[in-house]
Amino acid sequence: MKNSDSNSLSASTETLESIIADALDQARRLGASSAEAGLTLSEGMSVSVRMREVETVEYQQDNGLGISVYFGQRKGTASTSSLDPEAIRKTVQAACDIARHTSEDPCTGLADAECLQTEFRDLDLWHDWSLDSAEAIDLALTCEAAALDVSEQIVNSDGASLDTARGISAYGNTHGFLQSERKTRYSISCSVVGDDGQGMQRDYWYSVARSPQGLEAVEAIGRRAAERSLRRLGARKLPTGRHPVLFVPELARGLISHFNQAIGGNAQYRKASFLLDARGEQLFPEFVDLIEQPYLPGALGSANYDAEGVAVYEGPVVEKGVVCDYLLDSYSARKLGRQTNGHASGVHNLRLSDTGEDLQALLKKMDRGLMVTELMGQGVNTVTGDYSRGAAGFWVENGEIQYPVEEITIASNLRDMFSGIVAIGNDLDRRGNILSGSILVDEMTVAGEG
Repeated sequence: MKNSDSNSLSASTETLESIIADALDQARRLGASSAEAGLTLSEGMSVSVRMREVETVEYQQDNGLGISVYFGQRKGTASTSSLDPEAIRKTVQAACDIARHTSEDPCTGLADAECLQTEFRDLDLWHDWSLDSAEAIDLALTCEAAALDVSEQIVNSDGASLDTARGISAYGNTHGFLQSERKTRYSISCSVVGDDGQGMQRDYWYSVARSPQGLEAVEAIGRRAAERSLRRLGARKLPTGRHPVLFVPELARGLISHFNQAIGGNAQYRKASFLLDARGEQLFPEFVDLIEQPYLPGALGSANYDAEGVAVYEGPVVEKGVVCDYLLDSYSARKLGRQTNGHASGVHNLRLSDTGEDLQALLKKMDRGLMVTELMGQGVNTVTGDYSRGAAGFWVENGEIQYPVEEITIASNLRDMFSGIVAIGNDLDRRGNILSGSILVDEMTVAGEG
């Protein structure tokens, strides 16, 4: 993998900030009492192959400007994909026209000036990769070939893909905040189908990172996709019962996502959450901490500020099992009579603590139960906390995997699942803005045959 420094986007940083500043000045001249604007410029390449043949090669390039203006407590928003000065002028004018016709909202407006970020770190988020389409195709083909060559039982492929993305985003408001960030993101994935003569199974693997050096080797990705497909062959159904359930890391982060949604400011002020007024509540066991770490160098969720320019939150969201605070942007914070804590663009590297065991140790601790490796459907209600999803995985006896299982449903309530966490693995998955190991839950209903 070759790495070099390209200036095709880096030279645009000052230009983007200048466009933002001009748009804010226009809004002020048109009578806005305050305004904010965000601008993004991105480009990328996507390559996909299937059965050792090239399927698609795509290049993307996008621009976008969005502006919100405030006439007192009236708000108007407009956007454009053109950075032509006349298009921007019309966009600002449209936002102002809208604001004059909207109703007043006492909670609307810019983030409070004292909440804005004032210190900016180099978070190591930009790693250019001088990769042309021919090289990208070769990497994707190599990845898929590594999967197809694992076994004669790998009979088909959903393909392998490689995606690159580079972008600059700028945000400014009339409090005087004006900053830009440059980020890259690369990913490689592979999905193949195994067949043992009795049935077929599909599985996948992928790697994603800010830098090309942070990606797993393409051959390793392909082999792992194939191995995951092969181990699912011969899957059975299970009789209905109540059992411990172990969620592997890539699924465990979904449980934390449901928690985040329930303690989000919008859900709280709308009173549409099973964790309504949960601040200060002992929701998890005492060994559970959720720590937000927005300044991790090179991490996928790192940032200096949120979508409103507010300083991002560094510290516990959950401490010793107790919910510390809600995830608030300015609007939801005002609705709740509180202050924003930098979550207008979600969480930033939210890390779940672990109890020190690896996956094998968690299987031993579970002894007998279900290890879930795939979830299907959208049966999660964050208003009631009810949880019911289709699943597949492996049945475990005496702490050892016995056989694959499929066509089952796992069900419980999220509140019970959170309080029923028995252990958290140290097999941390860093491929996202939620960093989690495997999670072992004491008991869920596993619905299968009978």
